[in-house]
Formats: sequence, structure tokens, C-alpha cells
Amino acid sequence: MRALIISDVHSNLEALDAVLKLAPAHDTMWNLGDTVGYAANPNEVIERLSRLPGVSIRGNHDRACASQEEMDDFSPVADRAVQWTRQVLSRNYREWLQRLLPGPVPLQGRALSCVHGSPIDEDEYLVSDDDAAIALEATDARITFFGHTHKQVGFATDGDQLCVLEPLFSSDNEPDDYEVPLRSGLRYLLNPGSVGQPRDGDWRAAFAIYDEARSLFTWYRVPYDFLKTQDSIRRAGLPEFLAARLRQGR
Repeated sequence: MRALIISDVHSNLEALDAVLKLAPAHDTMWNLGDTVGYAANPNEVIERLSRLPGVSIRGNHDRACASQEEMDDFSPVADRAVQWTRQVLSRNYREWLQRLLPGPVPLQGRALSCVHGSPIDEDEYLVSDDDAAIALEATDARITFFGHTHKQVGFATDGDQLCVLEPLFSSDNEPDDYEVPLRSGLRYLLNPGSVGQPRDGDWRAAFAIYDEARSLFTWYRVPYDFLKTQDSIRRAGLPEFLAARLRQGR
């Protein structure tokens, strides 16, 4: 079994299309949430993803955009994007968002788990070693796939020591990949990065492939037409910051 793992698409149609076009062959898709928010094509993005076999879970932007819930922890820019998305979402796709499961969602019994933020709290950010250690204590899954931070990063532990995993790519502009062999006896937290709004200094769309048979996790980066995404954000009247940050990957 090979799974395409994506997260934080954030209504970026061009980035999603590049990922779906260039991703290696896979049997299923696991979408770790924040399908919408920020960029200007929420309906088109949901239309693509709703056709694909696999699992989609909700993120905090999905929950906010599909309801009238006040999100006190959202920045003014994020809140403006939520209000805009609420106005343009079709009824069918709003209902699709409302049906998304909150994480963690167990897969293959309880060996694997998918969550947007943390196994403890779907809105929590896993950033530091301490965050990871606490999260690993809270789950019995061998591998937890998470998103939310918009960064490709992983944590591994043998129960005593914890190490940080990060990809080392050979290119800044071309398609690239970085393999992480998954060792028996270790437990993992693995983040595929953000498809639609990377924040790790790399503008390219991020995703991952989990290969169960080979016990292999591979990070990928692929270029996309971010200029077209920027143009659609500006034409929609969304904050300029949301367009400008795409080229910076911040």
C-alpha cells in the first residue's frame, strides 16, 4: 500500500494540481486538513479532493469556514480569509467540510494515525522536541501523520531518545525528494508539509508518500504556478500578504 499524504492545501488550486500531476503512483490519499482558507479557490480544491479515494480530516480553517464559529486565535488576515471563504463556498462543499472527521483518525487498526495538529488537540502545533515527546506519550500509534505547522519535519523515538528529522533537498526550483527509511522499534511523528502555503523557506508545494511494503516515508517538493495563485488572491480582494508570502515560502 502506498499513500499520498497531503496537508494544508488552503484553497491553492495550482499547487494542488501540481501535486496531483507529479505525485508518484499511489493507492490512496490521506488529507490532514486545512483544505480551505487563505487562497481563492476553495470550491475547486474541494471538487478535486472529494473525488479521490482516501481519508480527509478537518483542520481549524475547515471548521471555521464551514460554520459561523468565532475563531479568537485567528489573526486579522486569517479571519478575513475565513469570512471571504464563507461567502463563496457552495452549499455542497460547505456540507463536505462539515462532514470531515476530527483527528486523530486511526488507520490499519491503530498502527497509523492521521491528525491535523496533535494527537492531544487537533488545533495544537507540534514544533519543538518537547511538543513531540508529549504527543508521542498521548498516542499508541506507531506512526502519526500530522500537519498544521506548514513545515516538513519529523520526530522519531526509541522510547528513550528523540531525534528530529528534516529533508535535505538538492534543488531549490525543480521537483525533488528525500527518503526516510522507517526503522522497526521506532515510533514516528511525520509532517508532509503544506501543499498550498509552505512556511519553511521553500516556495514549492510539499507532500509525502508513505510506502508500507518498503517501510519508507518520502518527502517531496514540486514547483507550481504561484504567479497564477497570487493573481487570483489579488483579484478576490484578499490581503496582499497572502499573495506575497507564496514566493517566499514563509
